[in-house]
Amino acid sequence: MGRCDGWLRTLKTRGGSDLHLAAGAVPRLRLKGELIDLEGESPLSDADLRSALREVANEEQWQEFERCGDLDFAYGLAGVARFRVNFLVQESGAAAVCRMVPEEIVTIEQLGLPPAIGSLVHLSKGLVLVTGPTGSGKSTTLAAIVDAINAGYAKHIVTIEDPVEFVHVNKRSVLSHREVGAHTGSFADAVRAAIRQDADVVLVGEMRDRETMQMAITAAEMGLLVFGTLHTNSAARSIDRIIDAFPASEQNQVRISLAESLAGVVAQLLLPAADGKGRVAVHEILLRTPGLPNVIREGNASLIASIIQSGKAQGMQSMDDALLAATKAGRVRAFDAYLKASDRTRFEPLLSPEERNAA
Repeated sequence: MGRCDGWLRTLKTRGGSDLHLAAGAVPRLRLKGELIDLEGESPLSDADLRSALREVANEEQWQEFERCGDLDFAYGLAGVARFRVNFLVQESGAAAVCRMVPEEIVTIEQLGLPPAIGSLVHLSKGLVLVTGPTGSGKSTTLAAIVDAINAGYAKHIVTIEDPVEFVHVNKRSVLSHREVGAHTGSFADAVRAAIRQDADVVLVGEMRDRETMQMAITAAEMGLLVFGTLHTNSAARSIDRIIDAFPASEQNQVRISLAESLAGVVAQLLLPAADGKGRVAVHEILLRTPGLPNVIREGNASLIASIIQSGKAQGMQSMDDALLAATKAGRVRAFDAYLKASDRTRFEPLLSPEERNAA
């Protein structure tokens, strides 16, 4: 067994999420959100680390890494898990981050997602954004949604990722997993092709550029159900992020298109669990209402908060309300929620004197 495989097995055994490797440093595991040194290991030289990394990359991948200094790919370790792997070169030499992708897809029920998120499974068309910072669990949430569609509906589902993370087994639906670089030139190319491939549902792993955003909106306008991700922390910022990606001369048209196509936004954060066992997901949820299109068309993103507040009966919730509910339920610590909140004054009465001083 290679050294890298051994570290990855330890990551799985310890219940961690990421393996961090860097020349000149001891291998580290991310456990419950914290980085810790791997016991019994010494700092890695650049040569030792490159030798270990070479074991998990094929020849073509290794040549690309040596040529470009960056590499993204998926790696499967039999009996352990799949990993999303990134190689890079930094000041002290080579480095890598390996994120574990669970072998079994966790269901919506197992994740304890709010019913409003579960309702997205039953949409027939539109654009749904699942947003949040890196490592907030967006991929896990989307995998659960796709799994529910797969189990409940006979549809053609196309997933577009870089690299492919969760591999779904066909149930009632038929799935096509496409990897950018290996199977298609870009996210935008793959979305454009999905329109011609009789797709009913398209998952866009990253809406990272204007062309991909445009194609995702177009596909949704044409009657497909499109799920896309952004690195934003709220529904309002997600809408602004898409519109701001376009030149000023095109923004009015984009607002009109987005107003017609947007079906919902789920913003997700992960916080340490109050009992110290794992992490807890909290969500801001915006669903389509009769008033939402007009707010988007007129560029009044500040009114999104009012739509969410008036839509509580439909399952909508703001991030601060979700953080407060999780705190009062004892699922997360008040100080952790305070640090993530937009209106921190709501959380100050829940803090201890020591935490108030630290804040």
